[in-house]
Amino acid sequence: MSSPDISIDIRPEFNSFDLRNSRYLSTDRPWLKLYGIRLPPVSPFSSLSSRPDPALIHQCLPDELLIEIFARMSPYTLGRAASVCRKWKYTARNPTLWRNACLKTWQRSGMEANYKMVQSLYDSSWRKMWVQRPRIRIDGLYVSRNTYIHTGITEWQFKKTVNVVCYYRYLRFFPTGKFLYKISPQKVKDVVKCMHLRASKGDSVFKGDYTLSGDGQIEMALLYPGHRYTLVRMRLRVRGTTIGANNRLDVLKILTTGVNGTELGNWKGNILELVEGWEENETHDPDVPAVSHSRGLTPFVFVPFEEADTSVLNLPVEKMDYFVPG
Repeated sequence: MSSPDISIDIRPEFNSFDLRNSRYLSTDRPWLKLYGIRLPPVSPFSSLSSRPDPALIHQCLPDELLIEIFARMSPYTLGRAASVCRKWKYTARNPTLWRNACLKTWQRSGMEANYKMVQSLYDSSWRKMWVQRPRIRIDGLYVSRNTYIHTGITEWQFKKTVNVVCYYRYLRFFPTGKFLYKISPQKVKDVVKCMHLRASKGDSVFKGDYTLSGDGQIEMALLYPGHRYTLVRMRLRVRGTTIGANNRLDVLKILTTGVNGTELGNWKGNILELVEGWEENETHDPDVPAVSHSRGLTPFVFVPFEEADTSVLNLPVEKMDYFVPG
């Protein structure tokens, strides 16, 4: 008998057989009910502008006013605002907002140089330039917490006294190429009040000059006034615990050297240009030798102004004898 003679149509039986209702064959699979259901893709924000926004703040706040508010935010506050909703996210990516932040931060490079750099290195994206290019943060203080063990004087005692000494190095930078420097045992919440350009002589806040290279290295120089002028030269490297954070400064070198008072009086430029080309062991005052310091080189940690009162660096030695900056 040939095969066409025994052909059987099994389509009706197969169509009546439903896997979703066959509990005796397998476990219940509710996701099978979603098969064949097509979901429309999420449209970009620009296509939603014609639809009414259910959020009350978006109904009362026009887009032009929202951009004006974002323009007055710091870049880090702008990044937090971009996490609120989709509309704020797309508004915060306005190139004008990040262009103003970049031109203010790297104003010493010049507007023309910044425009050429953003086109050649960062695909004409000011936001990408802000995230990837090394920079120094100016919205807070860089703090280096240093501790060491000091042996006390023992007289007629069987136990030897040991003291833990804690002191801080403070740095505040300005976009004009100036910085403030202070060494003090005072906590961050107390020092932040006097770290400004109008600080009095009693605050012991010293002003210097700095430059930032393209690879993230900072060259700094400041002058300690006194009976003999002492010049402090520092070399730091900026880095971040996350991409774009720039919240750490590694200390590469700290040098103190002497400078001639006559040479200093005739100099009209900044201090950093005066010591350009000097060797590390070079001094211009025989009474003040050149010294390369090997202690107190703990990395600097960035503390924003709004977190100065709540920072962990305010803890006393009894609660935190050593701090690991990370």
